[in-house]
Amino acid sequence: LRNLLQVDLTKRFGNLKNGVDDIKTHKWFSSTDWIAIYQRKVEPPFIPKSKGPGDASNFDDYEEEPLRIATTEKFGKEFEEF
Repeated sequence: LRNLLQVDLTKRFGNLKNGVDDIKTHKWFSSTDWIAIYQRKVEPPFIPKSKGPGDASNFDDYEEEPLRIATTEKFGKEFEEF
């Protein structure tokens, strides 16, 4: 799983030259029936309750950081006509 959660995109499974095959052929997923998953025949181990679209009750609350706005424009000239 370390390669799947890799921060560096150039080393992350699924993003290498073999694409998704790096994930599908990994020994940790050897018993996974990818066709059954695609056909939605696999019963999920957990289905969270949802009150509808936009329901965030299954997520932790956190305090949002205030938006920080730079006091100087580093690239002002590059985007003058943007």
